[in-house]
Formats: sequence, C-alpha cells, structure tokens
Amino acid sequence: RAMALPLLLLEAAALLAALAALLLVLICMIAHVTARKMPTFHRHEEEKFFVNAEGRKESVPSIHDPPTRELSVVVPSYNEEDRLPLMMDEALDYLEKRQKQDPSFTYEVIVVDDGSKDQTTKVAMKYCKKYGSDKVRVLSLVKNRGKGGAVRMGVFSSRGKKILMADADGATKFADIEKVEEGLKNLQPWPNQMAISCGSRAHLEKDSIAKRSYFRTLLMYGFHFLVWFLCVKEIRDTQCGFKLLTREAASRTFSTLHIERWAFDVELLYIAQHLRIPIAEVAVNWTEIEGSKLVPFWSWLQMGRDLLFIRLRYMTGAWQLETRKCN
Repeated sequence: RAMALPLLLLEAAALLAALAALLLVLICMIAHVTARKMPTFHRHEEEKFFVNAEGRKESVPSIHDPPTRELSVVVPSYNEEDRLPLMMDEALDYLEKRQKQDPSFTYEVIVVDDGSKDQTTKVAMKYCKKYGSDKVRVLSLVKNRGKGGAVRMGVFSSRGKKILMADADGATKFADIEKVEEGLKNLQPWPNQMAISCGSRAHLEKDSIAKRSYFRTLLMYGFHFLVWFLCVKEIRDTQCGFKLLTREAASRTFSTLHIERWAFDVELLYIAQHLRIPIAEVAVNWTEIEGSKLVPFWSWLQMGRDLLFIRLRYMTGAWQLETRKCN
C-alpha cells in the first residue's frame, strides 16, 4: 500500500500533464481555425469622408499619400462628450502656441468618434469650426470598432510625418509630447524611417498601487506577467495611450494589426519588435481621470484571451507579419 500511493500520484500527475497538453493543442487549433488570415479593414461609405467646418463632405486622405503635416494627433473617442473638451483645450492650446513660436510646425488633430451614443461628434465639431477643418477633423464611425479599430482608422486618414496616439480623457499632460519626441529623436538613425516612442507610467506604479484595491492590483500584475511572458518583454508599460510613431512605422504596424480592442497596443508592439522597429519608452506625467471605459474584470479577461491568441496565432502561422495597402 505504501508503494501504491506514490504510483497513484505519478499516474495522476501524468494524466494531468496529458490533459494539459491536450488542452493546449485544442486551444492552438481553435486559435488557428478561428483566425482571419489578414487584418479586417473596411471603410463604410460614410467613413470615406469627413465633414469640414463649412458642413461640406471632403474625402479623407490616406496613410500612403506623402505627408503634408509635421504632426497628426489621433484621438479615439467613445462616449467622450464630458471628458473630450478638457483634452482638446489643452492639446490645441499647446499646438497653437508651438506653431506661433515656429511657423514651419504644422499639425492636425483627428478625433475619431467610435460609434458614440452621446454628443461626442457634436462636441468635436465645435473645435473643427473654431480652428478650421485643416487643423481639426472629425471622423464618425458607423459602428463601434473598439479603441484599436478607431486609432487605426485615424492613422490611415492622417497626413503627418509623425503620428501621435492620445487618449480623449487627457490623462497624459499633452506637453509631454516633447518627451516622446525626444525619445524618438534619440533612436536615430531610424531604419527604413521607422521608429516608435511610447509614453510610460511605469515610474508611477508604486503610487498607483497604493490607491487601488487588492483585486485590481492582482489583475494588473497578472496582465503585466502575461504581456511579458507571451508577447512583449522590453516595454514595461504597453497600455499607455500616448505613443508617437513615424509615418512609415505607423503604416507598417497598423496594416498588420488584427486586434481592435484593448489589447491592440500589445500586438502593435509585438509586430514592431518582430519588424525590428526601434522602440523607446519614456516616462510621462499621468493622472487617472474618472469615466474609464474599462470594466475591471471582463475587460482584463478579454485582454488576457487576446494576448494568448496573439502569441498562438503568430506562432502557428495563422497570422503573418506582412503588410497590405489600406485606403
């Protein structure tokens, strides 16, 4: 009997290992079979135009056109009628002052209304009318695509040599664009004109933990571990919505992007690393703003699933690191 117990334990362990291996194979098969080979990108007829300050429709430009602005700022917005004005006021105040100091500096702010149910488009159009549609453009999506899908739509409609992703809540101080610009500059010479500079909140982690519940802290550490283990090892904060890309880097990465919701940043950086695009991580000022669209448990669960699928689908060849033109 004494000898039988260890044998039973060994058999149980072997059975569990076999079941785990079978489950992994099954997950790999599901990830592979359910994957769309190429990124899904479709513009509805209404999304091929933006409404200018005079109320007329104008065709949107393409990321594949030569750049005509120094900077494009892409602001994904979903039900942001309350938080958007603070961010826009701060951003446009900074950009206008910078242009007065340096008339050669040109910019555009592209607000992408991601199928909002509130007055986000109406609020954004006030800025279009105030500053002109050459500086502020509003793209209204027919239906909600998710943050990644909204950013991609803005990127593909941009005119800038450099493209900045900036959240509508204004959590990052907009003047910190100078820090991410410096990070981008320090990566020169850029291979094939490609480089990315990521704003980071990693230096604020200890302070943020003190304000969070144990459950949210546990979810945060779990997410960080999955990002590190499955996808991106060198970047401590993949989720800060303040990223600056060269036009070529934006075109190459977003043309390959599959994930359209919260985990899109991780796939973006995963693609960039595999394309050997240099990436800088730069500390920025950040303040938590009320009204986050993240639902603590379900959003993290969805992101965890997406992280696993990112790794498995690229690993099994279901997703390829190739680009195509998106107009």
